[in-house]
Amino acid sequence: MKQYMDNYFNKIKEIIDSLDRSSIEKVAKLIESAYHDERHIFIVGNGGSAATASHMANDFSKGIKTGTDKHFKTMSLTDNMALFSAIGNDEGYEKVFVDQLKVFLKKGDLVIGISASGNSQNVINALEYAKSHDAKTVGIVGFDGGKMKDIVDECVHVKTEHGLYGHVEDMHMLINHLISGYFIERFKKKE
Repeated sequence: MKQYMDNYFNKIKEIIDSLDRSSIEKVAKLIESAYHDERHIFIVGNGGSAATASHMANDFSKGIKTGTDKHFKTMSLTDNMALFSAIGNDEGYEKVFVDQLKVFLKKGDLVIGISASGNSQNVINALEYAKSHDAKTVGIVGFDGGKMKDIVDECVHVKTEHGLYGHVEDMHMLINHLISGYFIERFKKKE
C-alpha cells in the first residue's frame, strides 16, 4: 500500500505542476462574467464527471453564497434523474443534456462540460448546441483532451498519458475547489 500511495501522490504532484494555470484563470473569468451578467451556468458530465458536475453546481451555488452572499445561477443537468432517464429512454442517451438545454439555455449563458476522456458524445452535443445558440462553453478534460478540447471557448486540460481516471477526476475536483474558493475569497463578506 505504501508504494502505491507514494506513486499515486507523486503522479498527482506531477500533474499539478504541469497544469496550465492561465487556462484556469480564463475559465474563472468566464464564470465571473456569467455571474456579473446574471447568466446561468449549466454543468454536464457522465459517471464520475457527473458527480463532479453536481459537486461543482453545489459549490458555485451554495458554497460561494455561504461565504459571500453572492448568488451564482448554477445548475447541474445531471441531477434530475427522472428527467435524465426519461430523455435517455425516449430520445437516446446522447440527447440527455441537449434536450434540457433546449428548455433553459439563453444567449450568453455558460455551459461547462466535464469529461476525463473529452469524448463523451452527450457532453460534446451539449457544448455544440450551446455554441450554436450563442452561449459560452468551457471544457474540463483529461488525458489527450479528446474532441472537446477543440470545440470549446476555453479548456482546462489535465494532461496525462498514463494516469488513472482517478488522477484526472481528482484534478477536476481540485480545479472546482480552486475556482469556487477563489470566488469566496474575492467576494468575502465584510465583517
